Amino acid sequence: MTITLRAHHLLCVLTYSGKGYSPAFVRNFDSVVRRLDKREGLELVSGPDTLCAPLCAEEGDCAHCHGMSVQERDRRALRDLAPLLGDIASGSRLVLDAARVARMRCAFAQGAIRGACTDCPWHAMCTHVAASDYAGARLHQRLST
Repeated sequence: MTITLRAHHLLCVLTYSGKGYSPAFVRNFDSVVRRLDKREGLELVSGPDTLCAPLCAEEGDCAHCHGMSVQERDRRALRDLAPLLGDIASGSRLVLDAARVARMRCAFAQGAIRGACTDCPWHAMCTHVAASDYAGARLHQRLST
């Protein structure tokens, strides 16, 4: 089974540290991160994805996940990630190996791929995680030292 992720959630997985909208959301995010750590493939989608599932179940209609501000986050994330990941769009498939995660985390910490983070309620927390060299982040992929 393939993990589906909207573009801005590709950024969220870099700093995810066990906090979320609800206990169900956190359990689901933990499961997704474990799968990504096992290098399960992912497909970029526009609209609700694997991470959205608990919100959609709780809200019943995924209103948040279809909002214009969320769609704008995805557009900005695609734009910012293109120099690192190539020509990506909805339907693109990739695997988050350690080298790719390291490049993305470096760019994230430098602010180069944070256009999607504007006005995000998690901005300060993600900034703190990135500034601490991703200590506490649940995605464990690191380059071997």
